[in-house]
Amino acid sequence: MREALIVIDYTNDFVAPEGKLTCGEPSQNIEERVTSILKQFHRQEKEIFFAVDVHEENDPYHPETELFPPHNIRGTSGRDQYGKVQTFLDELGADWPAHIHWHDKTRYSAFAGTPLELKLRERGIAHLHLIGVCTDICILHTAVDAYKRGFALTIHEDAVQSFNADGHTWALGHFKHCLGANVVTD
Repeated sequence: MREALIVIDYTNDFVAPEGKLTCGEPSQNIEERVTSILKQFHRQEKEIFFAVDVHEENDPYHPETELFPPHNIRGTSGRDQYGKVQTFLDELGADWPAHIHWHDKTRYSAFAGTPLELKLRERGIAHLHLIGVCTDICILHTAVDAYKRGFALTIHEDAVQSFNADGHTWALGHFKHCLGANVVTD
């Protein structure tokens, strides 16, 4: 079964101490693990998809406008990957290998309004590994959409995090007990 990694919203605005909607230390503490998994998939030349939240400045129509402060605004450094993950991308240079992809997303799920499913199906991928933030928001919505589309799931517990500890714990149980996901730590 072909596998792919989806790195969800591991951006400066969600992770850095000065991020506009940061998950804080819990998300910073998974940096090494996120980077390790990313490099492992890269070494094996497995498909890697960056699903990255994007918002337009002062967008009155986006449903998150009323829920959260402005974050991941197009053209800002808030959308850069955090820390060593951005260093990894910088070291690749302008010509990324064909197995690494970037998808802007405007909703919680990496599937909503993106070509992600098409790209996965074209490549015969049936198993998704999810890492990043936030466990109980974007990871959760992506996992539910993946489940509904018939993908097998692995959630790397030590490479996901949230700004809500209770939500994080709840989502991990939901992945395992309601979506049949393999929830793993290394």
